[in-house]
Amino acid sequence: MNERRVVITGIGCISPLGNDLNSTWEGLRNGRSGIARITQLDPEPFDCRIAGEVKNFEPDGYFNVPKDSRRADRYVQFAVAGAKMAVQDSGLDVSKIDPRRFGVMVGSGIGGLATLEREHGTYLAKGPKRVSPFTIPMMISNIASGIISMEFGLKGPNMVIVTACATSNHNIGEAWRIIKFGDADGFICGGAEATILPMGLCGFANMKALSTRNDEPEKASRPFDKHRDGFVMGEGSGVLVIEELEHAKKRGAKIYAELIGYGVSADAYHLSAPSPDGSGPAYAIEMALRHGRKNPTDVDYLNAHATSTGLGDIAETKAIKLAFGDHVKNGLMVSSTKSMTGHMLGAAGGIELIASVMAIKEGIVPPTINIEEQDPECDIDCVPNVAREADVKVAISNSFGFGGHNASVLVSRFE
Repeated sequence: MNERRVVITGIGCISPLGNDLNSTWEGLRNGRSGIARITQLDPEPFDCRIAGEVKNFEPDGYFNVPKDSRRADRYVQFAVAGAKMAVQDSGLDVSKIDPRRFGVMVGSGIGGLATLEREHGTYLAKGPKRVSPFTIPMMISNIASGIISMEFGLKGPNMVIVTACATSNHNIGEAWRIIKFGDADGFICGGAEATILPMGLCGFANMKALSTRNDEPEKASRPFDKHRDGFVMGEGSGVLVIEELEHAKKRGAKIYAELIGYGVSADAYHLSAPSPDGSGPAYAIEMALRHGRKNPTDVDYLNAHATSTGLGDIAETKAIKLAFGDHVKNGLMVSSTKSMTGHMLGAAGGIELIASVMAIKEGIVPPTINIEEQDPECDIDCVPNVAREADVKVAISNSFGFGGHNASVLVSRFE
């Protein structure tokens, strides 16, 4: 593997816990739930009436030309906002870098579902001539990366990988790989999603994937708990600026952490269910450790994909045991921040890697909330209910997507 080192220099996020890094991290650290009754539509007709909605979000201020936000799907608005915050946080002056050496990979698992629903409704009500000419460019999953590159004038590698709920990790990991290979010096990377919509709710609910704990929304997302009954949809974005180390040092950038490993694999098992033996995710974890030249015992914290589904949490527990062996019982802390944000789908990995980086930076491991009776089949240290002060030097973030896509990203304290 190329010896070029890659560091994280900027963070931007929009989440059900807040519309910036500080409020999101404050919520994660304090075990605050962002789940509530849905307000974006009338939830009464649906089995699941709760979600992790982004609140009080105003997109205009994040676009160079404010009216351009109205030609962007909600997921793109989240992506652009996350990118703008990440670049500002990084201190990067794009006028002083070679734009051909800086890329964008900010993906979405589903894309512009809001645009598709709205314009299909227009077609049914008013006919084909009234459908917006912006329909296709607004809904495609690659357009967020395209728009971010235009907003900043970045002409480096620009693409997205769409792997459902593993989207963010794959985009971050492949951006890391391109920098390592020498074809770019930096990337804006991560994911965004906005699918709290009728089709999103119906589609997931009718496959019995969503929680119906409608009377206790803040307690509905409960990974690793024996009484979990499905995941809760979330929305938002998690975006990072990553750079080759010398590029970052040359401009005096602050460094949050070093990105040291990335693993990918496939379950080759089922459309939506995980492989029950956990072997696919375990292989991704092992690959990330190998890239990072770390032993299992070197990892202090694992941010789990754990969505609060019956099959998924158990399968991931098995994967963690396969990859980490005795270390599971001897010091490995595992938590699922989805207990607070809900499942942000294509944005999940971005937010969860940010949580992992902040655990390293702040020495605080965010909890898994809503653990009332831990599932005996999920017998790991899941940091139940309360955050934990800990010296976190190395952390790993897991993301898995429908179709059997697995991705693990490994980060370490920068030294």
